[in-house]
Amino acid sequence: MADTKVIMPQMGESIFEGTITKWLKKTGDHVERDEPLFEISTDKVDSEIPAPASGTVKEILVKEGQTVQINTVVAVIGDGAAKPAEAPAAPAAKPEVKTGPAESKPGVAAGPTDAAPAAKEQARPEPAVHLGERGEQRSSPLVRRIARENNISLNTLAGRGTGINGRITKRDILSFIEQGAPAPASAPAPAAAAPAAPKPAAPAPMTFTGDVERVPMTNMRKSIAEHMVHSRHTSAHVTTFFEVDVTNLLKIREKLKPEFERSGVKLTVTPFFVQAAVTAIKKFPIINSSVDGDAIVYKRAINVGIAVNVESGLIVPVVKHAEEKNLLGIARAINDLGERARTKKLTPDDVRDGTFTITNPGQYGGLIGTPIINQPQVAIMGMGGIKKRAAVIDDAIAIRSMIILSLSFDHRVIDGAAADQFMADVQQQLENWAV
Repeated sequence: MADTKVIMPQMGESIFEGTITKWLKKTGDHVERDEPLFEISTDKVDSEIPAPASGTVKEILVKEGQTVQINTVVAVIGDGAAKPAEAPAAPAAKPEVKTGPAESKPGVAAGPTDAAPAAKEQARPEPAVHLGERGEQRSSPLVRRIARENNISLNTLAGRGTGINGRITKRDILSFIEQGAPAPASAPAPAAAAPAAPKPAAPAPMTFTGDVERVPMTNMRKSIAEHMVHSRHTSAHVTTFFEVDVTNLLKIREKLKPEFERSGVKLTVTPFFVQAAVTAIKKFPIINSSVDGDAIVYKRAINVGIAVNVESGLIVPVVKHAEEKNLLGIARAINDLGERARTKKLTPDDVRDGTFTITNPGQYGGLIGTPIINQPQVAIMGMGGIKKRAAVIDDAIAIRSMIILSLSFDHRVIDGAAADQFMADVQQQLENWAV
């Protein structure tokens, strides 16, 4: 069969080039369709790119560290490769290749590829799900795994796929489950089977070869730097702080954890804060706005960005339409986005259209923070560390679990009174949470 050309994909409407940071296969290696083939970095997101067909990597045309235009042919898969899942819209040209310093992270050892997990996925029994050529629904291995775990045939989602050529995406199947998909026929997995919370990314040790070591910024680090400076130059930053007693909230979380884990969801405190913020935004919609010239643009959808620390910097995947989700739906979305952020499986759609952001520096022990607004948004809430402190309760001293929340807001459009009323509402919800 004809060779399959692997092209540099367009990772968003405004993205016209990408840097190949790592090849996960080398020339002569066998690769399965949808198996991760290489990693790319753009000014929006780092991501793994799957192979468009099964076969043998016949030729690698772009080296690690090179930046090329979208639709550039970067590799060729041959030796009986299957028909590609998604063919490029037009024949791929070979624009000029920009050769620059490698974007690899200094001191960070290369991690294992997903080849072994992919093999395990194939060994497990699947429902009647195929990849399009056999007359059924196109999907990724991750979507098929979710379908298996929830006893869902992807044929029931026929015509609902929002991906290219009707491909069923992870968002499609999770939305289907949240809207009342049939419950699994088998017994739920025990709580111990729930995935452990991923450890925060730690900075890699620096190896010095002289008095100083000069390391080029990665694309992500350059984007963060530009974005933060732009935000400080754009918005009139003001920060307000509220102390919240979360003693009762932590007890409720412990009570709910087994139920969530039976659904395969790790319950942290963050979903509670997201849901409280979403409820408060409905009362104070100015928090969910943006500025366009001399106009204030209010947003109906509440899309909450959750800042996630990754080895190359900070990325903010977005929980879309959080106002339509319950606590379980929010927790599931946060788990999914956080894991995919750390494993470089986010898509451009996962990191855009945020309307409000929450960041949690307290997970590292920080007491308080003054986060910078994520443009073009007008507010960002920071979660400090939860600490046990002495507090006065009904004129008596008690030991309580306390957290300090901060809200950085754009004083061009949000007055201090509105910001404080918003935070007071969040505080009231968190301190009086009821199951």
